[in-house]
Parts: sequence; C-alpha cells; structure tokens
Amino acid sequence: MTVDVGALTEEVLGLVASRRRVLVGICGAPGAGKSTLSTLLVDAVNATRPGTAVVVGMDGFHLAKSVIAGDERRYRRGAPDTFDAGGYAALLARLRTCDDPVVYAPEYRREIEDPVNAAVPVPREVRLVVTEGNYLLHPDWRAARSQLDEVWYLEAPDEAVRVERLIARHVRYGKAPERARTHVLTSDEANAALVAGHRGQADRVLRWPSWV
Repeated sequence: MTVDVGALTEEVLGLVASRRRVLVGICGAPGAGKSTLSTLLVDAVNATRPGTAVVVGMDGFHLAKSVIAGDERRYRRGAPDTFDAGGYAALLARLRTCDDPVVYAPEYRREIEDPVNAAVPVPREVRLVVTEGNYLLHPDWRAARSQLDEVWYLEAPDEAVRVERLIARHVRYGKAPERARTHVLTSDEANAALVAGHRGQADRVLRWPSWV
C-alpha cells in the first residue's frame, strides 16, 4: 500500500472516535522514514483535532553511551540488545491505561547521540500515540507489541538511496564520513536485514511513493 497521509489520518481519526486511546506502531529499517511518517500523521491529526496525538519514539530507550562503553555493544549500537526493551514495554503499558494525568516519555537526541529522560509529555487527553522504531515486530519485544493496536511496516522508495541518506544523516550529526559509512554498512544494515525478516507480521505494509 502506498503511503497516503490523508487516508491514514482519516482512518486513525475513526479509531480514536470510539476508543479511549489508540497506540499505533510504525517500524522499518533505519532511514526508511519512520520519524517522518509519524510526524506527518500526528501533525495531520492535530490539525483536525488539536491536542489529540503525540509521537513517542522507541529510540528514547537506547541504552546510554556510558552504559555500553565498556563492552562490545558500543560497536553495535542500534542492535536489539542495545535498548531497554522492558522499559519501552512498561511505558507503552502505562500509556495504554490512561490512568496518569500525564506520562513523560524519553526522547533520543541525535545531536548528543543519547536519550533524554522525561522529554515528551503525554497528557491523559491525548487519544492517539504513534510510536516508531526498528523492533516493534521483533520476537523478543512481544511485551511491547502486545500494547499496540496496530503495527505498520514502512518501506523506503529506494534501498540504495535509503543507505546514502542514512550515511548523510550520521555525518550531519557529527560522524566523520568514513566512520559514518562503515557504521551504516555494518551495524545499521545488519539491523535493517533483521527488521525486514519480521515484515510479514505487520498489520499492513506501507511504501513511500517517493522521498519526502
């Protein structure tokens, strides 16, 4: 299915009209445009119903650089075992209940390459939470998946361009070009292959018609 933000917006508005809160996950390879789609969808929903939707990223649960500095995971940052999967599932469960007046989620900041705690407020009035990340369909992350109403798998319009754009993003946030390329072609692409293996478990597969 081709990405149609207008149609997706109408669909999720229909869901939130009949439920206390809806949690939608968007997964896909690094650099596929998950954050872009999440932001476009939330902005479109809020344009119709202000204060209805918010984005909560899985990347807020990256283990801090200081935690993995002393072992080999520092070379594989972005792999499944370099996240706090249990903490992410617990946050989604808390968001699911709507019991708290406000829940504060962490946010990953690319400029420092580390998460920042309590950076994203989610008030009780929010009806739609869009969460995006690589491993929403990973078998070891079932606790997180069980809290989501739907998970969509997002494909890039061109894989070669996805890789080059991902390299450019690493460079933009401070990596030397060769280090960025090495990281993408080893760590990031290994993760992309892992993510693609779970594509068939998604509730739907979306594909960008062109780069946004």
